[in-house]
Amino acid sequence: MQSLVILVIASGMVACYSLLQGARCLVSIIRGGILLNRPLAWAIFSCDQQVMAYVIIGAVAVAMEAALLGKTGQVEFQWMKTCELYQRFCTQAGGGVACAVAASATMVGIALVSAFNLFRLYGHGKGSSK
Repeated sequence: MQSLVILVIASGMVACYSLLQGARCLVSIIRGGILLNRPLAWAIFSCDQQVMAYVIIGAVAVAMEAALLGKTGQVEFQWMKTCELYQRFCTQAGGGVACAVAASATMVGIALVSAFNLFRLYGHGKGSSK
């Protein structure tokens, strides 16, 4: 069940990154500045989209695979169904995986917002026919 440990570590990394981004946004709101710097927008987009979203999605996929093996077993490899023996653990692990799926969906949404913020920096006045 190392996959659940990986899921906890990945979720912790994503949560720390989200807290840092939230603090950066709060400081930006208090100071009254908006994001107009293209290199900073590219850095945020890269971390949101390419790093954090894929890290949490990968960790969720691995944990879901381990949870499925625990639930159904694998007869060919003589792995037994562990959820029949440890029902409470399987219920808690299922809840954790469900929360991680919600977190990964949220990170995908945040990545879409950062992509919007990045590409709107390139769209002012170019090609508009007003």
